[in-house]
Amino acid sequence: MKVETPLLVPVLAALPVCACMVILGLPAYQHAYIIAFRTVFIVACMMWLIPLTLLQRAMWRREWSWLRMGPILLVITYAMAIVNALLGQTLGIWLGRETGYHFADLTRGLDSCWLALISFCAVHAVAGYYLSLQQVRLHLAQAQSAARDAELRALRLQVNPHFLFNSLNAISALVSSQSNREANRMLACLSDFLRATLAHDGRHEHTLAEELALLDAYLAIEKARLGERLRLTMKTGPDLLDSVLPYLMLQPLVENAIRHGIAPLSAPGRLDILVERAGARLRVDVQNDGRQREHAGSGIGLANVRERLRHLYGDDQQVDAGWSTEGRFHVRIALPLRSMEAAA
Repeated sequence: MKVETPLLVPVLAALPVCACMVILGLPAYQHAYIIAFRTVFIVACMMWLIPLTLLQRAMWRREWSWLRMGPILLVITYAMAIVNALLGQTLGIWLGRETGYHFADLTRGLDSCWLALISFCAVHAVAGYYLSLQQVRLHLAQAQSAARDAELRALRLQVNPHFLFNSLNAISALVSSQSNREANRMLACLSDFLRATLAHDGRHEHTLAEELALLDAYLAIEKARLGERLRLTMKTGPDLLDSVLPYLMLQPLVENAIRHGIAPLSAPGRLDILVERAGARLRVDVQNDGRQREHAGSGIGLANVRERLRHLYGDDQQVDAGWSTEGRFHVRIALPLRSMEAAA
């Protein structure tokens, strides 16, 4: 037991000791000096609790086994009980009830003192073990939370380089084709988007309103590149703007839809984004036109979203992706519906 238990534990463990001694002394309540004798025994036992506490904690720190600690504590508490019996005989001599010490009687009638000291050691050990177990569980939960947070940060940081690489490639293509005006416009939009993401405070979740603002900044980049070839429909209820979802969850989905679905088309392509309430869940649908591909949906963007949702919500989320019967690629996400206030 490496975790040090609070000093309040032996104090609370001493309460059953006092109760034990009082109960065991009830049959002798008619004794003329019962209060004096019981007071001596209780005070003596309370004094013994200090070295017993220090001894137990010293053995815990050395990680001694119960088989090793048990016999040692039994012998030490037995010796303490004998000393208490000796104090009782001394009190009897002082009160004139005894003429001298009876050493042969020191091992008789040890039940009250010895059992009280043994019960203290047992209660102290159980309470100390329980509190230490709780602290270990707390530390484990904190470590797991820190590991989960680190994984989420790594996954979140994976989004920006992937997006930035694709955007710079697109700008390079515009410059090569002498489309300088479009390239400059796209650079300005890219600058605005990066400024917005750098201003983020590091939370793994934010409101739908904040997510849509970032998505608008990203879509400005794609509109500067594709122009009228990108036909966009975005729908969401105003009562959902305060609902919580992962930071930059929509951007990689929309980026995949445009890069792999709409951009390769010679004709204009349609991108539909729908965010709605489905009972106690928030449902996000992203559909796009495109040519059917065998490995569609297996890229970095969707895999990143799946992994982040798994870390944040465990089994309380669902991601489905594939080609619909209408020949459109469809990503549907369901996650718990919570407001920002409730999440905080």
